[in-house]
Amino acid sequence: MASLALGIAAGTTNAAFSTLCRTPNYRRPSRRLRISCVGWDPEGILGRPQTGHIARREFQRRLEKDADAREAFEQEIREEKRRREALRLSRVIPDTAAELIEYFLDTEAQELEFEIARLRPRLNEEFFAQIKFELGQLRFAVNKTEDMEDRLIELEALEKAIQEGIEAYDKMEGDLIKAKGSLTKILTSKDLKATLLDMVEKNEINRSLLALLDENIASANRNDQKEAAAFMEKLRGAMLKYITV
Repeated sequence: MASLALGIAAGTTNAAFSTLCRTPNYRRPSRRLRISCVGWDPEGILGRPQTGHIARREFQRRLEKDADAREAFEQEIREEKRRREALRLSRVIPDTAAELIEYFLDTEAQELEFEIARLRPRLNEEFFAQIKFELGQLRFAVNKTEDMEDRLIELEALEKAIQEGIEAYDKMEGDLIKAKGSLTKILTSKDLKATLLDMVEKNEINRSLLALLDENIASANRNDQKEAAAFMEKLRGAMLKYITV
């Protein structure tokens, strides 16, 4: 039997972090908040970028028809993943709350979710007290400069993004703890069908449990545990019949 995966998948909190990019009149003279697009099209194969569901479907159809475009797209995704992993390894975690604010302000929008998960214990009362202290100084300054106005916008957006990110992360972590217990119960059950039916009655078969099972299947495949992976694939099919959330 494959060992139960302990890794935590990234939470879906992109809406919270996009606040940093949507703030009206937002300017960053001293820092770069870079958004890297994975829809890379250097040769103009796919035409001008578009938004919306219809545009995404058209983009998908073009990728399916054009092997070169698909390979370019997948290559860009791989390169972006390597770039982000290298960036994570290169960053030094600061010691003080004030430095941690600057650390988050210098964090790319796509990486905020990861950094919130990694630094969750540091995002405490001391951290938010430092943000509020700096916000108070800026809001009640007698002679505000343009840089001070920019800083105020940055800090307000950052505070909101981190608060929403923490809320999403804490909920995800709670769901994962429950899912780990449920998956352990299933994998150690002597009567799998009875266990699944019992869990259905308690509404314990959900998407969080399915996601954790997928992590275990992927782990088993990486470690060449073919029998365990096959068993869990079969289990996944059975769970899909009962999934409610």
